[in-house]
Amino acid sequence: MAFAAGSGSGVTKPPEALLDFTPAELAQIAAHGPWPPEPRPDASNRVLNQTRAQAWGASLFFDVRLSAGQQLACASCHQPHRAFQDGLTTAVGRTAGQRNTPGLLDVAQWRWLGWDGAHDSLWSASLTPLLSDGEMQQTVPALAQRVRSTPELAAGYREAFQKALPVDDATLVVDLGKALAAYQASLVSERTPFDDFRDALSRGDAASAASYPLAAQRGLRLFLGEGRCTVCHAGPSFTNGEFGDVGIPFFVPGGVDAGRYKGLEKLLASPYNRLGGFNDAGVQDPRAVSTRHVTLQPRHFGEFRVPSLRQLTHTAPYMHNGSLARLDDVVMHYSELPVERLHTDGERILRPLELSDQQAADLTAYLRSLSR
Repeated sequence: MAFAAGSGSGVTKPPEALLDFTPAELAQIAAHGPWPPEPRPDASNRVLNQTRAQAWGASLFFDVRLSAGQQLACASCHQPHRAFQDGLTTAVGRTAGQRNTPGLLDVAQWRWLGWDGAHDSLWSASLTPLLSDGEMQQTVPALAQRVRSTPELAAGYREAFQKALPVDDATLVVDLGKALAAYQASLVSERTPFDDFRDALSRGDAASAASYPLAAQRGLRLFLGEGRCTVCHAGPSFTNGEFGDVGIPFFVPGGVDAGRYKGLEKLLASPYNRLGGFNDAGVQDPRAVSTRHVTLQPRHFGEFRVPSLRQLTHTAPYMHNGSLARLDDVVMHYSELPVERLHTDGERILRPLELSDQQAADLTAYLRSLSR
């Protein structure tokens, strides 16, 4: 990509406030957009993009009547003003959890749901807190009865799905999950300073691009190059959607958190996965192929989902166990990466970055620019 040359010079030169990014770097920068993305279709949920279902799903998200004790709602942990996170180290529902509460912005872009990827659709992931003893403590029959016996909830179902309530309890409860998913799929994060910079570069607008802080530009160059961060944090969502061991301990009270390994066991055993009978697209679902071909391997033990980096200044603390309180702590973790904690066959792409103070500050400045 070339910028306008100086008067009569015949030489293309970026302005002083803009780093001279190489063509390869410019291509990498462009690959992190555009934003917002096109909605990602999901044939497994017939009401995903229907406004009636989204509206009812929004109502359900804040409704404590879905919990057994009528004291918890989805929004109790996924708080809108915190990017649908809760700000706690680990989640607290009816009981204390062992993992950090993930935010929900841009969740429709994710291939796997949960830190361990135990779900292959947003609607199936929405069922887990409803049916978990440590969260909303419902059972399928009890929750179905709650909907049938609550006139407002029953009317909401009929409006959202344009049909009578199903006789089968499991179908009714799965439909609750699909309405909740329709709402959550509408949660798209705002554009960021990085997006403005990326778009300015893409259209060759050097003057606009130069308003992006130099510290963030230097951090971006490190992110793309020596840091090799884009191997995992790729694309417009800044995640490859997969799993990795990044040297964070997975010991928990009473044992270990097996991460992706246990998540795959749950996924493959679940009646609510894309291979089961609740998939609205059946065998025609193009996204079911991922579930069909996953295999359980020892290397998955202690791996956790690569999170998106968008709006990350609003979702502290960080990592699957909330063990890093500040963004600076995350940068320092990768600077001083404890390689002895990685799988022995493990993440060959990871090594301590050994950042100088200036490099750490620049990388942090860039990461902060991924939030509005």
